[in-house]
Amino acid sequence: MPRATKVRALFALAILAMSTYIAATMPPRLGLDLRGGTEIVLETRDSPTAKADRDATDRTLEVLRRRVDALGVSEPTLVRSGERRIIVELPGVQDPRRAAEVLGRTAQLTFHPVLDVVDPTGAPTAADAEGRQVLPDESGRMLKLDASRMTGADVDRARALLDPAGGRHVTLDLRGRGERAWAALTADAACAPSGSPARRVAIALDGRVVSSPQVEQSVRCGTGILGGSTRITGDFDKRAARELALLINGGALPVPVETVEHRTVGPTLGERAIEAAMWAAIVGAALTALFIACVYRLLGVLAALALVGYGLIAYAALVGVGATLTLPGLAGFVLAVGMAVDANVLVFERAREEYLARTAPALRPSLTRGFRNAFGAVADSNVTTLIAAGLLFFLADGPVRGFGVTLGIGVLASMVSALVVTRVLAEFAVTRAAVRRRPRISGIAHAGRVREWLGRRDPNLMRYRRRMMAVSGVLALGLAVSGVAVRGVDFGVEFTGGRLVEYATTQAVDPDRARAALADAGFPKAVVQASGDHELTVRTGKPTDAEEARITATVVELGHGAEKVRDEFIGPSLGKELRLKATIALGVALAAQMAYLAVRFRWTFGVAAVVAMAHDVLIVVGAFAWLGRTVDAVFLAALLTVIGYSVNDSVVVFDRIRELRRAPSERSLARIADTAVFQTLPRTVNTGSGALFVLIALAVLGGDSLADFALALLIGVVAGTVSTVTVATPAAVALESRTTPAPPRTPRPQPSPDPHGGRVPRPGRTPHDNGARI
Repeated sequence: MPRATKVRALFALAILAMSTYIAATMPPRLGLDLRGGTEIVLETRDSPTAKADRDATDRTLEVLRRRVDALGVSEPTLVRSGERRIIVELPGVQDPRRAAEVLGRTAQLTFHPVLDVVDPTGAPTAADAEGRQVLPDESGRMLKLDASRMTGADVDRARALLDPAGGRHVTLDLRGRGERAWAALTADAACAPSGSPARRVAIALDGRVVSSPQVEQSVRCGTGILGGSTRITGDFDKRAARELALLINGGALPVPVETVEHRTVGPTLGERAIEAAMWAAIVGAALTALFIACVYRLLGVLAALALVGYGLIAYAALVGVGATLTLPGLAGFVLAVGMAVDANVLVFERAREEYLARTAPALRPSLTRGFRNAFGAVADSNVTTLIAAGLLFFLADGPVRGFGVTLGIGVLASMVSALVVTRVLAEFAVTRAAVRRRPRISGIAHAGRVREWLGRRDPNLMRYRRRMMAVSGVLALGLAVSGVAVRGVDFGVEFTGGRLVEYATTQAVDPDRARAALADAGFPKAVVQASGDHELTVRTGKPTDAEEARITATVVELGHGAEKVRDEFIGPSLGKELRLKATIALGVALAAQMAYLAVRFRWTFGVAAVVAMAHDVLIVVGAFAWLGRTVDAVFLAALLTVIGYSVNDSVVVFDRIRELRRAPSERSLARIADTAVFQTLPRTVNTGSGALFVLIALAVLGGDSLADFALALLIGVVAGTVSTVTVATPAAVALESRTTPAPPRTPRPQPSPDPHGGRVPRPGRTPHDNGARI
């Protein structure tokens, strides 16, 4: 065995062994959309006394961390995103409004002398220049309060305790200045007559009076309550008392915060998604393995075995880098299974060409040349997909970013699997005596049906390049423009803002009936969709708690019982920002792909690929508009993946055109392009089939959560495969013909002077023949 083969074999064994160890010893980190819980995105706001800059957001993050720790949530995650955003992940928490209320309260605890009781019809007022204000007490009476005498900073600790009578109260342990300030405050109140409002002390939290106890008669005027503790009484249940105590203990937020997004997913939805994605991966991988084994025989079987190694390497890499596996990320992992065969197909097709072109064909040299000649196309096609994955990571948020991570890791793992693991297995197999005696079982010693069919024809497609581009352009523009104009684009809450709640109902509910019932309940603009036999999705604006309760009650009545399995809220400002990000992401994707192709090939090829990408994007958007499917962040992930796949397919053809142009030939660029298209067509058909198997399995078995994602990719893969032939290659030929000067034609050798003056001697006569015959 050659030394290079031994090195590759040892490297492959080391990678597989390390991957097996990591996969067996490290558990995956699941996102909230898979394990259930709540994600809240908070944004800090400026206050009259403080600016919400990076430092204020960091201090706010620390206060929130103490509050979350006090909530007792297992494995919470709090990170700052940008200058003003804080992302809070709370696994297992199923009430986003309650969690957001606890986290978002500024917790400004203040203690006020009560001056008087005012007209009950009055409204709360802001503090005047002297700090006086009017606020309702715990029973609704309006109290006129003096300026604050002490704050929560004077409280050492707050505890939620049980009263002897069975009620709840919060005990405040005071410290230093707090003890003295409390004694002075109660000393002044004790001087007021019994029953007078001035004998009360109001304790307010965030501008709301939570308790206003009277100072007992036993407290002497001028002396006050001495000691290091007091308590807040009120109509507290266990949870309210505990939350008030943790807010006081956590401290006040340096600046106010606003909830701009929250997502809640029930644990059952995540379990169903994992199970569905696993079945989709198993079925898709099995179909892909069966297909590639039928096409490439022994080497196809080995490539199918390498797919198992790919799955192990990709999973270990995800776990090893600590990536969070989200629902779109799980879809990316499944999708990469189909794309993993691309490198194998490129190598095997090049090995076939090498074997058929040699006068004394041999399996091992043909395979070696196949790996060497295919490396450029493999690298270029995978780099374009990595660009799309990188854009998803840097420009997207939340679960979609997880898709970018898994897609990128999947692409890298597929290259290792194909160029190392498959190569070691293939080189070992083709050197066996049994395979050398019967080379056709290897899979590369015959042309293949697609290549044989093409060999019997010599089509001249590029002769019709203008016609193909015109028809493709009209179809793409017509589909997109008519779909948007007639049906419109159904943007999801990520882009429009609003509230989306998904219910699992006991009985199936007709969406039209649900719309009518919600309109009668006061929500005529609610968007209702059935996402399954017993699943109903309701999308509204920003309903209040009471309105959301009415919506839930309506769905419960229609479905004879319902469970909330998903709850998402996106603020309008965040929706506008996400729309801008989506536009930037698409623009950057097109520019990045064009720049890469301009460096690797020529700017003309880059422009041609961008034109084809725009064609594919229009096809997908138009199809989704006509089908009434939701355009959301997951759709954006699918669209960027389609862009990567479209360029991937075009790059393979461009790479072959570049190779054929290097060889001396008098053929025109159009005929060279024809040859490149039909030489790479077997790879296109086989790779596309592998991806389609996985996508169809994902669409059918992946559940409703991934149906739209798989559908967008299915449409995009088909459009991208076709546009390579009908848009990208014709555009490249047209641009190259206009910008590249034609090579100088080699002058034909002039014939020697004809001694016969141009007359052609008759057969059987020599130049000096006078016509005589013997």
